[in-house]
Amino acid sequence: MALRVLLATPEAVPYAKTGGLADVAGALPKALAGLGHDVRLIVPKYDTMKEDIEARRLRDLTVCLGGRTVRVMIETSDAIRGVVTYLVGSPDYFARGGLYGEPDDAERFGLFCRATLELLRAEDWRPQVIHGNDWQTALIPVLLKSEYAGDPALSGIATLHTIHNLGYQGIFGPETLEAVGVDRALFTMEGLEFYGQVNFLKGALVWADVLNTVSKTYAEEIQTPEYGERLEGVLAARKGDLYGILNGIDYAEWDPGHDELIEARYGPDDLAGKAKCKAALQRRLGLEEKPEAPLFGLVSRLAAQKGLDLLAEALPHLLRLGAQFALLGTGEPRYHELMSGLAERFPRAMGVALTFDNRLAHQIYAGSDMFVMPSHYEPCGLGQLISLRYGSIPVVRHTGGLADTVSDYDPERGEGNGFSFRERSSVALLGALARGLLTYRDRAAWSALVRRGMSEDFSWERAAREYAGLYQRALERRGG
Repeated sequence: MALRVLLATPEAVPYAKTGGLADVAGALPKALAGLGHDVRLIVPKYDTMKEDIEARRLRDLTVCLGGRTVRVMIETSDAIRGVVTYLVGSPDYFARGGLYGEPDDAERFGLFCRATLELLRAEDWRPQVIHGNDWQTALIPVLLKSEYAGDPALSGIATLHTIHNLGYQGIFGPETLEAVGVDRALFTMEGLEFYGQVNFLKGALVWADVLNTVSKTYAEEIQTPEYGERLEGVLAARKGDLYGILNGIDYAEWDPGHDELIEARYGPDDLAGKAKCKAALQRRLGLEEKPEAPLFGLVSRLAAQKGLDLLAEALPHLLRLGAQFALLGTGEPRYHELMSGLAERFPRAMGVALTFDNRLAHQIYAGSDMFVMPSHYEPCGLGQLISLRYGSIPVVRHTGGLADTVSDYDPERGEGNGFSFRERSSVALLGALARGLLTYRDRAAWSALVRRGMSEDFSWERAAREYAGLYQRALERRGG
Protein backbone atom coordinates (compact mmCIF):
# COMPACT_ATOMS: atom_id res chain seq x y z
CA MET A 1 0.00 0.00 0.00
CA ALA A 2 1.34 3.42 -0.96
CA LEU A 3 1.79 5.74 2.02
CA ARG A 4 2.03 9.50 2.50
CA VAL A 5 5.10 10.26 4.59
CA LEU A 6 6.76 13.49 5.69
CA LEU A 7 10.40 13.07 6.68
CA ALA A 8 11.48 15.88 9.04
CA THR A 9 15.21 16.36 9.47
CA PRO A 10 17.66 19.09 10.50
CA GLU A 11 19.91 18.25 7.52
CA ALA A 12 19.72 16.42 4.20
CA VAL A 13 21.87 16.18 1.10
CA PRO A 14 21.95 18.31 -1.07
CA TYR A 15 20.48 21.07 1.12
CA ALA A 16 22.68 20.93 4.21
CA LYS A 17 25.18 18.49 5.69
CA THR A 18 27.37 18.04 8.74
CA GLY A 19 27.38 14.24 8.93
CA GLY A 20 25.87 10.91 7.99
CA LEU A 21 22.31 11.96 8.89
CA ALA A 22 22.28 14.21 5.83
CA ASP A 23 23.20 11.27 3.58
CA VAL A 24 20.44 9.15 5.09
CA ALA A 25 17.82 11.91 4.88
CA GLY A 26 18.71 12.60 1.26
CA ALA A 27 18.75 8.99 0.10
CA LEU A 28 15.86 7.38 2.02
CA PRO A 29 13.05 9.59 0.57
CA LYS A 30 14.34 8.92 -2.93
CA ALA A 31 14.28 5.17 -2.31
CA LEU A 32 10.79 5.35 -0.77
CA ALA A 33 9.52 7.33 -3.75
CA GLY A 34 11.01 4.66 -6.00
CA LEU A 35 8.80 2.12 -4.22
CA GLY A 36 5.71 4.19 -5.02
CA HIS A 37 5.22 6.08 -1.75
CA ASP A 38 4.27 9.77 -1.66
CA VAL A 39 7.17 10.96 0.48
CA ARG A 40 8.11 14.57 1.15
CA LEU A 41 10.96 16.16 3.05
CA ILE A 42 11.10 19.18 5.35
CA VAL A 43 14.38 20.81 6.39
CA PRO A 44 15.47 24.25 7.64
CA LYS A 45 16.75 26.63 4.98
CA TYR A 46 20.21 27.55 6.24
CA ASP A 47 22.24 30.32 4.67
CA THR A 48 24.89 27.70 3.86
CA MET A 49 22.65 26.09 1.20
CA LYS A 50 24.25 26.14 -2.24
CA GLU A 51 23.06 28.99 -4.42
CA ASP A 52 22.47 26.73 -7.43
CA ILE A 53 19.63 24.86 -5.64
CA GLU A 54 16.39 26.20 -7.07
CA ALA A 55 13.55 26.96 -4.64
CA ARG A 56 10.08 28.43 -5.16
CA ARG A 57 8.13 30.52 -2.68
CA LEU A 58 5.13 28.55 -1.38
CA ARG A 59 3.69 30.55 1.50
CA ASP A 60 4.48 32.55 4.63
CA LEU A 61 3.45 31.28 8.04
CA THR A 62 3.01 32.92 11.41
CA VAL A 63 4.31 30.59 14.11
CA CYS A 64 3.74 31.11 17.83
CA LEU A 65 6.91 30.44 19.81
CA GLY A 66 6.94 31.01 23.54
CA GLY A 67 4.40 33.81 23.61
CA ARG A 68 5.72 35.66 20.55
CA THR A 69 5.02 35.31 16.84
CA VAL A 70 7.67 34.50 14.25
CA ARG A 71 7.22 34.82 10.50
CA VAL A 72 8.69 31.96 8.50
CA MET A 73 8.90 31.59 4.75
CA ILE A 74 8.18 28.19 3.20
CA GLU A 75 9.78 27.35 -0.13
CA THR A 76 9.73 24.13 -2.13
CA SER A 77 12.49 22.45 -4.10
CA ASP A 78 12.79 19.45 -6.42
CA ALA A 79 16.56 19.04 -6.02
CA ILE A 80 15.93 15.42 -4.92
CA ARG A 81 14.26 13.83 -7.93
CA GLY A 82 10.73 12.66 -7.22
CA VAL A 83 10.65 14.20 -3.74
CA VAL A 84 9.03 17.54 -2.87
CA THR A 85 11.15 19.30 -0.25
CA TYR A 86 9.81 22.03 2.01
CA LEU A 87 12.43 24.55 3.14
CA VAL A 88 11.66 26.41 6.36
CA GLY A 89 13.28 29.84 6.22
CA SER A 90 13.82 32.40 8.97
CA PRO A 91 16.76 34.81 8.69
CA ASP A 92 16.78 35.39 12.45
CA TYR A 93 17.04 31.68 13.28
CA PHE A 94 18.67 29.81 10.39
CA ALA A 95 21.07 32.33 8.80
CA ARG A 96 23.96 31.63 11.15
CA GLY A 97 26.74 30.43 8.85
CA GLY A 98 26.37 26.92 10.27
CA LEU A 99 23.78 24.38 11.34
CA TYR A 100 24.20 23.72 15.07
CA GLY A 101 26.00 24.89 18.16
CA GLU A 102 24.14 28.17 18.74
CA PRO A 103 23.10 29.37 22.23
CA ASP A 104 19.44 29.41 21.11
CA ASP A 105 19.39 26.00 19.40
CA ALA A 106 16.39 24.98 21.51
CA GLU A 107 14.36 27.89 20.13
CA ARG A 108 15.66 27.41 16.59
CA PHE A 109 14.54 23.80 16.37
CA GLY A 110 11.48 24.37 18.49
CA LEU A 111 10.49 26.83 15.76
CA PHE A 112 11.25 24.24 13.08
CA CYS A 113 9.02 21.64 14.77
CA ARG A 114 6.15 24.10 15.16
CA ALA A 115 6.54 25.38 11.58
CA THR A 116 6.31 21.79 10.34
CA LEU A 117 2.95 21.28 12.03
CA GLU A 118 1.63 24.71 11.06
CA LEU A 119 2.52 24.01 7.43
CA LEU A 120 0.53 20.78 7.52
CA ARG A 121 -2.45 22.66 8.96
CA ALA A 122 -2.27 25.11 6.06
CA GLU A 123 -1.61 22.68 3.20
CA ASP A 124 -4.06 20.39 1.40
CA TRP A 125 -1.49 17.56 1.46
CA ARG A 126 -1.23 15.78 4.79
CA PRO A 127 0.96 12.79 5.64
CA GLN A 128 -0.20 9.63 7.33
CA VAL A 129 3.16 9.42 9.10
CA ILE A 130 5.73 12.01 10.19
CA HIS A 131 9.20 10.48 10.33
CA GLY A 132 11.38 12.54 12.67
CA ASN A 133 15.14 12.34 13.02
CA ASP A 134 17.29 13.08 16.09
CA TRP A 135 16.66 15.64 18.83
CA GLN A 136 16.10 18.59 16.49
CA THR A 137 12.71 17.19 15.38
CA ALA A 138 11.82 15.46 18.66
CA LEU A 139 9.21 18.02 19.74
CA ILE A 140 6.95 17.05 16.82
CA PRO A 141 5.43 13.96 18.50
CA VAL A 142 5.35 15.84 21.82
CA LEU A 143 3.33 18.70 20.33
CA LEU A 144 1.08 16.36 18.33
CA LYS A 145 0.00 14.57 21.50
CA SER A 146 -0.31 17.63 23.70
CA GLU A 147 -0.98 21.09 22.28
CA TYR A 148 -2.25 19.87 18.89
CA ALA A 149 -4.04 16.75 20.18
CA GLY A 150 -7.52 18.13 19.44
CA ASP A 151 -6.68 19.66 16.07
CA PRO A 152 -8.81 17.91 13.38
CA ALA A 153 -6.26 18.81 10.68
CA LEU A 154 -3.56 16.76 12.42
CA SER A 155 -5.56 14.04 14.11
CA GLY A 156 -4.59 10.51 13.15
CA ILE A 157 -1.05 11.36 12.00
CA ALA A 158 1.32 8.68 13.29
CA THR A 159 4.96 9.26 14.20
CA LEU A 160 8.16 7.29 13.76
CA HIS A 161 11.30 8.71 15.33
CA THR A 162 14.80 7.64 14.35
CA ILE A 163 17.76 7.84 16.74
CA HIS A 164 20.88 8.27 14.63
CA ASN A 165 23.21 8.80 17.60
CA LEU A 166 22.03 8.66 21.20
CA GLY A 167 25.02 10.77 22.24
CA TYR A 168 23.22 13.89 20.98
CA GLN A 169 20.00 14.54 22.92
CA GLY A 170 19.25 18.28 22.95
CA ILE A 171 19.55 18.97 26.69
CA PHE A 172 18.67 22.47 27.90
CA GLY A 173 17.69 24.34 31.07
CA PRO A 174 14.13 24.22 32.45
CA GLU A 175 13.48 27.75 31.18
CA THR A 176 13.52 26.28 27.67
CA LEU A 177 9.92 25.08 28.10
CA GLU A 178 8.66 28.64 28.24
CA ALA A 179 10.95 29.73 25.39
CA VAL A 180 9.50 27.12 23.02
CA GLY A 181 5.98 27.26 24.40
CA VAL A 182 5.72 23.70 25.73
CA ASP A 183 3.29 23.02 28.59
CA ARG A 184 5.10 22.99 31.94
CA ALA A 185 2.96 20.01 32.93
CA LEU A 186 5.13 17.86 30.64
CA PHE A 187 8.20 18.55 32.78
CA THR A 188 8.04 15.31 34.77
CA MET A 189 10.17 12.19 35.13
CA GLU A 190 7.73 10.43 32.81
CA GLY A 191 8.01 13.30 30.30
CA LEU A 192 10.66 15.84 29.31
CA GLU A 193 12.47 16.14 32.65
CA PHE A 194 16.03 14.71 32.66
CA TYR A 195 18.13 15.20 35.82
CA GLY A 196 16.65 18.66 36.31
CA GLN A 197 17.02 19.62 32.65
CA VAL A 198 14.79 19.47 29.57
CA ASN A 199 15.68 16.66 27.16
CA PHE A 200 14.19 17.07 23.68
CA LEU A 201 15.10 13.57 22.48
CA LYS A 202 13.50 12.00 25.53
CA GLY A 203 10.24 13.63 24.43
CA ALA A 204 10.28 11.64 21.20
CA LEU A 205 11.26 8.45 23.05
CA VAL A 206 8.16 8.87 25.23
CA TRP A 207 5.58 10.22 22.77
CA ALA A 208 6.46 8.88 19.29
CA ASP A 209 4.33 5.91 18.21
CA VAL A 210 7.30 3.84 17.03
CA LEU A 211 11.06 4.25 17.52
CA ASN A 212 14.00 2.96 15.58
CA THR A 213 17.72 3.30 15.36
CA VAL A 214 20.11 2.54 12.54
CA SER A 215 21.18 -1.02 13.28
CA LYS A 216 19.76 -3.97 15.17
CA THR A 217 22.76 -4.30 17.46
CA TYR A 218 22.68 -0.61 18.41
CA ALA A 219 18.97 -0.93 19.21
CA GLU A 220 19.93 -3.59 21.76
CA GLU A 221 23.03 -1.79 23.03
CA ILE A 222 21.24 1.46 23.90
CA GLN A 223 19.00 -0.41 26.35
CA THR A 224 22.08 -1.04 28.53
CA PRO A 225 23.93 1.34 30.92
CA GLU A 226 27.13 1.08 28.83
CA TYR A 227 25.56 2.59 25.71
CA GLY A 228 22.28 4.07 26.93
CA GLU A 229 23.55 7.57 27.75
CA ARG A 230 21.30 7.61 30.87
CA LEU A 231 18.21 6.91 28.75
CA GLU A 232 18.48 3.12 28.87
CA GLY A 233 15.50 2.85 31.24
CA VAL A 234 13.23 4.86 28.93
CA LEU A 235 14.34 2.80 25.94
CA ALA A 236 13.98 -0.52 27.73
CA ALA A 237 10.44 0.46 28.74
CA ARG A 238 9.64 0.90 25.03
CA LYS A 239 11.54 -2.11 23.73
CA GLY A 240 8.37 -3.44 22.12
CA ASP A 241 8.24 -0.32 19.92
CA LEU A 242 12.00 -0.05 19.27
CA TYR A 243 13.46 -1.45 16.05
CA GLY A 244 16.77 -1.47 14.25
CA ILE A 245 17.04 -0.79 10.51
CA LEU A 246 20.48 -0.72 8.95
CA ASN A 247 21.29 2.30 6.81
CA GLY A 248 22.06 1.85 3.14
CA ILE A 249 24.39 3.66 0.77
CA ASP A 250 23.66 5.30 -2.55
CA TYR A 251 25.30 3.12 -5.18
CA ALA A 252 24.76 5.84 -7.77
CA GLU A 253 27.39 7.87 -5.89
CA TRP A 254 29.51 5.10 -4.41
CA ASP A 255 30.42 2.76 -7.25
CA PRO A 256 34.06 2.22 -8.33
CA GLY A 257 32.82 1.06 -11.72
CA HIS A 258 31.51 4.55 -12.57
CA ASP A 259 33.23 6.89 -10.09
CA GLU A 260 34.66 9.90 -11.92
CA LEU A 261 36.52 11.12 -8.81
CA ILE A 262 39.02 8.24 -8.73
CA GLU A 263 42.07 7.47 -10.86
CA ALA A 264 40.65 4.42 -12.64
CA ARG A 265 37.38 2.53 -12.71
CA TYR A 266 37.20 -1.12 -11.60
CA GLY A 267 34.88 -3.84 -10.37
CA PRO A 268 34.97 -7.28 -8.73
CA ASP A 269 35.67 -8.97 -12.06
CA ASP A 270 38.55 -6.65 -12.97
CA LEU A 271 40.59 -5.20 -10.09
CA ALA A 272 43.40 -3.70 -12.20
CA GLY A 273 42.06 -0.19 -11.71
CA LYS A 274 42.31 -0.48 -7.92
CA ALA A 275 46.10 -0.80 -8.12
CA LYS A 276 46.18 2.44 -10.13
CA CYS A 277 44.01 4.12 -7.51
CA LYS A 278 46.41 3.01 -4.78
CA ALA A 279 49.42 4.45 -6.62
CA ALA A 280 47.57 7.73 -7.20
CA LEU A 281 46.67 7.97 -3.49
CA GLN A 282 50.27 7.33 -2.46
CA ARG A 283 51.44 10.12 -4.76
CA ARG A 284 48.81 12.58 -3.54
CA LEU A 285 49.63 12.07 0.14
CA GLY A 286 53.41 11.89 -0.33
CA LEU A 287 53.64 8.24 0.68
CA GLU A 288 56.36 5.93 -0.59
CA GLU A 289 55.12 4.46 -3.86
CA LYS A 290 55.30 0.78 -2.97
CA PRO A 291 52.49 -1.29 -4.51
CA GLU A 292 53.20 -4.17 -2.11
CA ALA A 293 52.85 -2.04 1.06
CA PRO A 294 49.47 -2.62 2.74
CA LEU A 295 47.69 0.73 2.79
CA PHE A 296 45.11 1.40 5.52
CA GLY A 297 42.60 4.24 5.26
CA LEU A 298 40.13 6.16 7.40
CA VAL A 299 37.62 8.89 6.50
CA SER A 300 35.96 10.12 9.68
CA ARG A 301 34.97 12.82 12.09
CA LEU A 302 37.87 13.11 14.51
CA ALA A 303 35.95 12.54 17.73
CA ALA A 304 36.36 10.38 20.82
CA GLN A 305 33.51 8.11 19.70
CA LYS A 306 35.59 6.94 16.74
CA GLY A 307 38.23 5.14 18.83
CA LEU A 308 41.06 7.41 17.75
CA ASP A 309 42.79 6.89 21.10
CA LEU A 310 43.10 3.19 20.29
CA LEU A 311 44.23 3.95 16.77
CA ALA A 312 46.93 6.39 17.89
CA GLU A 313 48.41 3.75 20.19
CA ALA A 314 48.36 1.06 17.50
CA LEU A 315 49.60 3.09 14.53
CA PRO A 316 53.33 3.28 15.37
CA HIS A 317 53.48 -0.51 15.64
CA LEU A 318 51.57 -0.91 12.39
CA LEU A 319 53.70 1.57 10.45
CA ARG A 320 56.95 0.01 11.68
CA LEU A 321 55.76 -3.24 10.08
CA GLY A 322 55.88 -1.57 6.67
CA ALA A 323 52.23 -0.57 6.42
CA GLN A 324 50.96 2.86 5.33
CA PHE A 325 48.04 4.94 6.57
CA ALA A 326 45.83 7.60 4.93
CA LEU A 327 43.55 9.77 7.09
CA LEU A 328 40.96 12.36 6.08
CA GLY A 329 38.77 14.22 8.54
CA THR A 330 38.20 17.12 10.89
CA GLY A 331 37.04 17.35 14.46
CA GLU A 332 38.45 17.85 17.93
CA PRO A 333 41.76 19.80 18.09
CA ARG A 334 43.42 17.16 20.29
CA TYR A 335 43.01 14.58 17.53
CA HIS A 336 44.25 17.02 14.91
CA GLU A 337 47.44 17.39 16.94
CA LEU A 338 47.74 13.69 17.68
CA MET A 339 47.40 12.57 14.07
CA SER A 340 49.55 15.39 12.69
CA GLY A 341 52.27 14.43 15.16
CA LEU A 342 52.21 10.82 13.98
CA ALA A 343 52.42 11.94 10.36
CA GLU A 344 55.51 13.99 11.20
CA ARG A 345 57.12 10.93 12.81
CA PHE A 346 56.32 8.73 9.79
CA PRO A 347 56.28 11.17 6.84
CA ARG A 348 56.57 8.57 4.07
CA ALA A 349 54.21 6.08 5.69
CA MET A 350 51.34 8.26 6.97
CA GLY A 351 49.41 10.97 5.17
CA VAL A 352 46.91 13.20 7.00
CA ALA A 353 44.45 15.69 5.51
CA LEU A 354 42.62 17.66 8.22
CA THR A 355 39.88 18.99 6.02
CA PHE A 356 36.72 18.03 4.16
CA ASP A 357 37.55 16.89 0.64
CA ASN A 358 34.97 14.77 -1.17
CA ARG A 359 37.34 13.82 -3.98
CA LEU A 360 40.01 12.66 -1.54
CA ALA A 361 37.39 10.67 0.37
CA HIS A 362 36.56 8.73 -2.79
CA GLN A 363 40.27 8.29 -3.50
CA ILE A 364 40.95 6.85 -0.03
CA TYR A 365 38.14 4.32 -0.35
CA ALA A 366 39.43 3.31 -3.79
CA GLY A 367 43.16 3.41 -3.02
CA SER A 368 43.31 1.75 0.39
CA ASP A 369 43.60 -1.98 0.96
CA MET A 370 41.92 -1.90 4.36
CA PHE A 371 39.63 0.58 6.13
CA VAL A 372 39.94 1.01 9.90
CA MET A 373 36.98 1.84 12.20
CA PRO A 374 37.89 1.12 15.86
CA SER A 375 34.82 2.96 17.20
CA HIS A 376 33.90 2.83 20.88
CA TYR A 377 30.32 2.84 19.62
CA GLU A 378 28.88 3.15 16.12
CA PRO A 379 25.10 3.32 15.61
CA CYS A 380 25.43 2.23 11.99
CA GLY A 381 28.50 3.52 10.19
CA LEU A 382 28.62 4.24 6.48
CA GLY A 383 32.39 4.01 6.05
CA GLN A 384 32.51 0.22 6.25
CA LEU A 385 29.65 -0.11 3.75
CA ILE A 386 31.41 2.16 1.26
CA SER A 387 34.79 0.52 1.81
CA LEU A 388 33.34 -2.92 1.08
CA ARG A 389 31.96 -1.61 -2.22
CA TYR A 390 35.40 -0.28 -3.13
CA GLY A 391 37.25 -3.46 -2.16
CA SER A 392 38.87 -1.93 0.92
CA ILE A 393 38.48 -4.56 3.63
CA PRO A 394 37.09 -3.17 6.92
CA VAL A 395 38.87 -3.65 10.25
CA VAL A 396 36.31 -2.74 12.90
CA ARG A 397 35.35 -2.98 16.52
CA HIS A 398 32.39 -5.35 17.04
CA THR A 399 29.74 -2.81 18.02
CA GLY A 400 26.49 -1.36 16.64
CA GLY A 401 26.18 -1.35 12.88
CA LEU A 402 29.78 -2.50 12.49
CA ALA A 403 28.82 -5.78 14.17
CA ASP A 404 25.80 -6.12 11.87
CA THR A 405 27.71 -5.58 8.62
CA VAL A 406 31.25 -6.90 9.10
CA SER A 407 31.65 -10.63 9.67
CA ASP A 408 35.06 -11.86 10.80
CA TYR A 409 37.12 -13.57 8.10
CA ASP A 410 37.47 -17.32 8.56
CA PRO A 411 40.43 -18.59 6.50
CA GLU A 412 39.45 -22.23 7.00
CA ARG A 413 35.99 -21.80 5.48
CA GLY A 414 36.77 -18.84 3.24
CA GLU A 415 33.88 -16.90 4.81
CA GLY A 416 33.52 -13.38 6.17
CA ASN A 417 34.12 -9.93 4.76
CA GLY A 418 36.49 -8.22 7.21
CA PHE A 419 38.30 -8.32 10.55
CA SER A 420 36.83 -7.38 13.92
CA PHE A 421 37.71 -7.17 17.61
CA ARG A 422 35.59 -6.73 20.75
CA GLU A 423 37.75 -5.44 23.62
CA ARG A 424 38.25 -1.66 23.82
CA SER A 425 42.04 -1.75 23.67
CA SER A 426 44.84 -0.99 21.24
CA VAL A 427 46.13 -4.55 21.78
CA ALA A 428 42.84 -5.99 20.51
CA LEU A 429 42.89 -3.57 17.58
CA LEU A 430 46.46 -4.60 16.73
CA GLY A 431 45.39 -8.23 16.77
CA ALA A 432 42.72 -7.54 14.15
CA LEU A 433 45.15 -5.47 12.07
CA ALA A 434 47.72 -8.28 12.25
CA ARG A 435 45.18 -10.80 10.97
CA GLY A 436 44.48 -8.43 8.12
CA LEU A 437 48.18 -8.17 7.30
CA LEU A 438 48.60 -11.96 7.31
CA THR A 439 45.67 -12.45 4.96
CA TYR A 440 46.91 -9.63 2.70
CA ARG A 441 50.11 -11.62 2.05
CA ASP A 442 48.06 -14.52 0.64
CA ARG A 443 47.17 -12.93 -2.69
CA ALA A 444 44.64 -15.58 -3.74
CA ALA A 445 42.79 -15.44 -0.42
CA TRP A 446 42.93 -11.64 -0.45
CA SER A 447 41.49 -11.34 -3.95
CA ALA A 448 38.64 -13.65 -3.01
CA LEU A 449 37.97 -11.59 0.14
CA VAL A 450 37.93 -8.34 -1.84
CA ARG A 451 35.53 -9.70 -4.45
CA ARG A 452 33.21 -11.06 -1.79
CA GLY A 453 33.08 -7.69 -0.04
CA MET A 454 32.41 -5.84 -3.29
CA SER A 455 29.43 -8.10 -3.98
CA GLU A 456 27.60 -7.26 -0.73
CA ASP A 457 24.25 -5.47 -1.08
CA PHE A 458 23.61 -2.54 1.24
CA SER A 459 21.28 -0.66 -1.08
CA TRP A 460 18.70 1.84 0.12
CA GLU A 461 15.88 -0.12 -1.52
CA ARG A 462 16.26 -2.83 1.14
CA ALA A 463 16.18 -0.26 3.94
CA ALA A 464 13.25 1.62 2.40
CA ARG A 465 11.11 -1.52 2.39
CA GLU A 466 11.85 -2.02 6.10
CA TYR A 467 10.95 1.61 6.85
CA ALA A 468 7.66 1.20 5.00
CA GLY A 469 6.92 -1.68 7.35
CA LEU A 470 7.62 0.55 10.37
CA TYR A 471 5.29 3.24 8.99
CA GLN A 472 2.54 0.62 8.91
CA ARG A 473 3.32 -0.33 12.51
CA ALA A 474 3.20 3.33 13.54
CA LEU A 475 -0.23 3.70 11.92
CA GLU A 476 -1.45 0.61 13.75
CA ARG A 477 -0.11 1.96 17.06
CA ARG A 478 -1.73 5.35 16.42
CA GLY A 479 -5.03 3.71 15.52
CA GLY A 480 -4.90 1.71 18.73
